[in-house]
Amino acid sequence: MWQLVLVVLAAAISLSCAATAGGGKWDMLVQNVGVSAMHMQLLNNNRVIMFDRTDFGNSNISLPDHKCVTYRSSHNGTLKVDCTAHSVEYDIRTNSIRPLTILTDIWCSSGAVMADGRLVQTGGYYDGDHAVRVFKPCNNGSCDWKENVSGLTKRRWYATNHILPDGRQIIIGGRRQFNYEFYPKTGSTTSYSLPFLVQTNEPRIENNLYPFVFLNVDGNLFIFANNRSILFNYLKSVVVRTYPDVPGGDPRSYPSTGSAVLLPLKITEGDKIEAEVMVCGGAPKGSYISANNGIEFVQALDSCGRIKINDAKPQWVMEKMPMPRVMGDMLLLPSAKVLIINGASAGTAGWELGRNPVLSPVLYSPDNRIGSRFEVQNPSKIPRMYHSSTILLSDGRVLVGGSNPNVKYDFTRVLFPTELSLESFSPPYLDPRSAYLRPTIISPVTRIKIGYGQQLPIRFSVPGKVKMNLVTVTMVAPSFTTHSFSMNQRLLVLKSEDVKIVGRSKYQIRVVTPGSGNLAPSGYYMIFVVHQEIPSEAIWVKIQ
Repeated sequence: MWQLVLVVLAAAISLSCAATAGGGKWDMLVQNVGVSAMHMQLLNNNRVIMFDRTDFGNSNISLPDHKCVTYRSSHNGTLKVDCTAHSVEYDIRTNSIRPLTILTDIWCSSGAVMADGRLVQTGGYYDGDHAVRVFKPCNNGSCDWKENVSGLTKRRWYATNHILPDGRQIIIGGRRQFNYEFYPKTGSTTSYSLPFLVQTNEPRIENNLYPFVFLNVDGNLFIFANNRSILFNYLKSVVVRTYPDVPGGDPRSYPSTGSAVLLPLKITEGDKIEAEVMVCGGAPKGSYISANNGIEFVQALDSCGRIKINDAKPQWVMEKMPMPRVMGDMLLLPSAKVLIINGASAGTAGWELGRNPVLSPVLYSPDNRIGSRFEVQNPSKIPRMYHSSTILLSDGRVLVGGSNPNVKYDFTRVLFPTELSLESFSPPYLDPRSAYLRPTIISPVTRIKIGYGQQLPIRFSVPGKVKMNLVTVTMVAPSFTTHSFSMNQRLLVLKSEDVKIVGRSKYQIRVVTPGSGNLAPSGYYMIFVVHQEIPSEAIWVKIQ
């Protein structure tokens, strides 16, 4: 029987590879990081926090100093002792892993980085569903998670977090939670009703978990769940506007998991800043029930929809991807393009419910004309199915990990084994043949503080000839990524003046920082200088 399984897997991989057109490069970084990277967050010290869950057995990395943790089983409530870690810190510079200590179950949780750089992570399963966990980055290897097991008003499992202009996080939804709350609390511990989540909930399926949430340029929140979306004033708890349903009516939210991004916000003098959301992939109606009942693994959706959320009469504009994709991740690249990566071409999210891995990423150019926006990239050799994750790094690479399509750490006798490896994908802009065009930022130095609406001169060098009119500066908020959605992801193309020469192969561009927290909530961002769509390595800035 297992020979047949391997034949099916090989056929699925071969089918995915057949669509490859070329572009980009894959590198194996760590064969075994110890945990399956279901959740990932880049911090401003260029270290990445990853974690999986505490309730499905021992991981492959021990806690330090022979330490052990006692958990209460989610199955029968009994106590169990676990001497392995379920969270790790990855140091990009040294390519090394450090185990961290988690005390409650973080499975299918959410989070975002606060203005001071702390990762605040919320909810999870069983004993972790009301927990708030805080990780403050450090460089001496001594920092670890701090937990408050009763930090939330409601249980949050499959919820979505977003940073707000006032510095708080809003935490929206979760399984059987049709409401939202804030962190930190400001006098009130109340949660607030959100009827939209009731309206988008499907009995026995849901299809409205991990809703896609984006901060609009007017300070309101765009919220997408299932196949519907609203603009929401969270301060007054009022729906400002209701958008048309996505054409076709198929669900795009967990477990019919597509992905979404707020396309790059272009800040130019005198122009209204356009906010446009893009939603791609997912699973047709009925796919989850069909796969869960063992009837059929239905082909995933191959469509993307774009909508300008501040238009007087916003409408979805639909496009077709090169291949269908469910459980894919969408990442904003510093070149202001979108990478679509990971996932499957049939089935849905959930244990063993996906089939036919999509190994080839797709690069999407938002400003190209329809019909010439998608470019298929070179494939990975590793299926990244349910519980895979990906984030952008400050050197422009994309970090890819995870895939735990099974209930436990199953490495054999399953169609898609649990995956503990960590890879990087280098988009075409990192091709060594383009190195002579790649900028290097000279000043300011990394981790500087900047204000709103201020002029910021940036000096950089380029070995080759510079096309002055093809230099831009992008500012990227690092995301908390899990279950095919990058929470708090945001990219701004900054207003800039003409580039001038300041020395041999040295140049200066003067940019204007975002004007308010509606455009860029206070916190840490990566700034890239981009020349002919080729980005520099980023410097970190803190806007406040």
